[in-house]
Amino acid sequence: MSRKENNQKSKTGIWIKIIIFLIMVAISVLVAYAYKFYFIDEKTIQIGANAQEEQNTIVVEQKTLQTFVGDDRPIAVMIDNNINALPHAGLNNAYAVYEIIVEGGESRLMALFKGQNLSKIGPIRSSRHYFLDYALENDAIYVHFGWSPQAESDIKTLGINNLNGITQSSTDFWRVTDKKAPHNAVTSTENILKMCNTKGYRTTSNSKSPFNYTVDDVNLDNGENADIVTIPYSTVNSVRWEYNSESKKYTRYTRNKKETDWDTGEDVTFKNIIIEFIAHSDLNDGENKGRQTMTTTGTKDGYYITNGKAIKIKCTKTSRSSKTIYRDLEGNEIQVNDGNTFVQICPINANVQIVSNQIENSENTTVNNI
Repeated sequence: MSRKENNQKSKTGIWIKIIIFLIMVAISVLVAYAYKFYFIDEKTIQIGANAQEEQNTIVVEQKTLQTFVGDDRPIAVMIDNNINALPHAGLNNAYAVYEIIVEGGESRLMALFKGQNLSKIGPIRSSRHYFLDYALENDAIYVHFGWSPQAESDIKTLGINNLNGITQSSTDFWRVTDKKAPHNAVTSTENILKMCNTKGYRTTSNSKSPFNYTVDDVNLDNGENADIVTIPYSTVNSVRWEYNSESKKYTRYTRNKKETDWDTGEDVTFKNIIIEFIAHSDLNDGENKGRQTMTTTGTKDGYYITNGKAIKIKCTKTSRSSKTIYRDLEGNEIQVNDGNTFVQICPINANVQIVSNQIENSENTTVNNI
């Protein structure tokens, strides 16, 4: 082979190597691009999806309870409910209020506060022993202005942290001038906490609420309509609740008069109403004042009312200090809407009426026949 042919063959080989090299480079680029597209981008997409999912989870977790929060220990205050005591101060700020019969066909309230800063609560009145059972189940500091003999004995026996306005200074509890004694004693949360610190009472609590609160809206779809609820405690003392479909709350009336706040003038409204029927009888405490007694333990009949609907429930309390468990008729613990709750503990034979469509007639009224 001539030298010219050898040179030509050598050049051809070089070009073949260059072409092969270029092909390999092109293949490498394609492989790298494919890897990025199918693997890295897919991973990035997944990371982005996970981040979005995590963000959504955080949003859900931020939907927390508003009514019963924090580690402040509840404060239970006895509220006078005589006609001369109206209006009340602070009820709208209570996470729960219990109303129970007392002597003379009257009722008294016990309002529970948690983490509130209120300049006036009241009017405050004396203790009755069966209210202590509900202060205990809320792990509450018990505030009152005087006591019955049975309440005094039980407070000491049960070791209840209590603040008695009669034995405190006139700056801790004071009497206002726009109402007459004994319906004009008041205090503030600031004063209550100062008195607790002086007495060495615990002011924090990790105790759960007796009410099984949920952030999800409870609508009681299978319940009966409850636009007006009437609860007579006696011939002279009756309570009525009227439902507002816009606010989804009930407005309170007592003795046929709308209740408003003492200072703000706002309507007294509550999200949830629990009715519990408990038999009561005269108590022989040696003072012949017609004071009442009742057994709060055991299983009682009742209603849970919220968002314009009502269902029948069972209310079970195993001891004076244990929490009441509220269950539907299938035995499931009811879920309570996130909002303030009014517990109407009324006479077992009370002619409670639950009215649909705000029309009081036999076709639209449920009478207590539990």
